[in-house]
Amino acid sequence: DPERPAPEYTDAALTPEEGFRVNGYDTDEPEIDIPHWKLAVEGLVARPGEYGLTNIAALPKRIMNTRHCCVEGWSMIPKWGGTPLRDFLESVGVDKTARYIKVECGDDYYTSYDMPSVLHPQTLLCYEAYGKPLSLQHGAPVRIVMPTKLGYKSAKWVSRLVVTNEKPGGYWEDQGYDWFAGL
Repeated sequence: DPERPAPEYTDAALTPEEGFRVNGYDTDEPEIDIPHWKLAVEGLVARPGEYGLTNIAALPKRIMNTRHCCVEGWSMIPKWGGTPLRDFLESVGVDKTARYIKVECGDDYYTSYDMPSVLHPQTLLCYEAYGKPLSLQHGAPVRIVMPTKLGYKSAKWVSRLVVTNEKPGGYWEDQGYDWFAGL
């Protein structure tokens, strides 16, 4: 259900900030010039281009405590903050008939989503955790947070969004992992 929310938790249920786990398929962090970082937006949008963190942070902000579930069997409940991806996409004039979005990241990771999952009210272009800017190891300057999906769909170091009608793959998906990865 594209509108059904994932459970949200009180601050008392949060994973302590010192337990905010870092996970990734590689141990190397990408070299990102955070002050000059831009998010490239291409494909089926009225206003393609590059958008900085100030453009994203100027949109409505949502703070939520949701569970992040890793395919490896662990989970945590961080406090996320960011712009709903649907609000950002509306600001760039997304084609409402588009079916998919491909996401590319600063470390060559990539994944993709169906449009109903992207437009879910809890899907964030996340730029904060625990009320602070994301650290590089947690995906700064922007990552996708999608509490209705397994963690490998929560792309870190997002650098490019491509709105398309052709179903893209993904780093793990191309190796046999479930493409939808819903919880």
